[in-house]
Amino acid sequence: MASPSDVLAAVPYLVGFHPKASLVVIGIDHGATKVVARWGLPLESGTLDPLAPLLQRESVTEIVIIGYGPGDVVTPAVDEVRRLAPRAGVHVGEALRAHEGRYWSYICDVPGCCPAEGTPYDPSTSEIAAEATVRGLVALPDREALERTLAPVTGPVRMAMHRATSHAVAEVRAGLTATPDVDAYARQFVSEGLARVRSAVRTHAGGGRLDDAEAARLGLDLAIIRVRDEAWTLMDESHAPLWKDLTRRLEPRFTPPAASLLAMASWRGGNNVQATIALERALAVDPGYSMANLLMHALQNLLSPSVLRNRLPTPAELDAAMGPVHAAWLLPLVNVLDDEAPPPPRE
Repeated sequence: MASPSDVLAAVPYLVGFHPKASLVVIGIDHGATKVVARWGLPLESGTLDPLAPLLQRESVTEIVIIGYGPGDVVTPAVDEVRRLAPRAGVHVGEALRAHEGRYWSYICDVPGCCPAEGTPYDPSTSEIAAEATVRGLVALPDREALERTLAPVTGPVRMAMHRATSHAVAEVRAGLTATPDVDAYARQFVSEGLARVRSAVRTHAGGGRLDDAEAARLGLDLAIIRVRDEAWTLMDESHAPLWKDLTRRLEPRFTPPAASLLAMASWRGGNNVQATIALERALAVDPGYSMANLLMHALQNLLSPSVLRNRLPTPAELDAAMGPVHAAWLLPLVNVLDDEAPPPPRE
């Protein structure tokens, strides 16, 4: 990125979409981009507090600041980053405002190269954009377009998943009603759920996809914390497509566990925007879902997924910590079963 135009052409591919009303900070060390952080504008008080620790933790030596939008919204945010940079021992290489096809520099005040009316730019004609496209990178039109990639499926696919989910729910209810020993039923349910998690991971790793019945049943399984946490212990960023598929296909009331697992896989893979959107999906359904709230706290505080390195428990450690399976383990699932939604309208 040798010029402001190059920076502005690169940003959409770094964050995954063309920003609007946004603040973007690119952290650089010895010419290599190490950190890309984005916030919506205007900022709430304290939003940027985690930025200085992040820059120090990642050994960033230089930053480029880009604000998108009108000056009265962008300038206060850019000024705040410029004030905190010296405290983090970081040099501000460039600070830009981009709006309606023009950019302005907060650092350059030479009329010959930085006119008061701004400098026109077109990111689509940049070699940066061409190179990014060749390498398979995608920049969606806006954040809303990225949100739609995680939106619930509709039409015949939704109807099919509703039928599969209704069947799975009826099967579980019948099993609970018929069993003379709920503890024994819980032990069997958890054991089968753990096996289904591992099978689903293998299926997707091999390029396959769960059918509707398998997806619906796994959605029920993941309501059990121990089953969800099995997926957590196995977590790898390559699992993101599995959890993305389930986040979109599961009936909405069953999505918080899958969406939280998608967020974890995305976070580990450096896709913090997708992680945030996945968590927003989870919390829209269940604002109190603890895994989603913990991960959202980590993202908002710009924590690195490296904090979890070598700290995830093993399945054996989970078993030791949680103790023997008993009927109460099924309560989160039973509570969701009781919230059965009507079938979606035909489209």
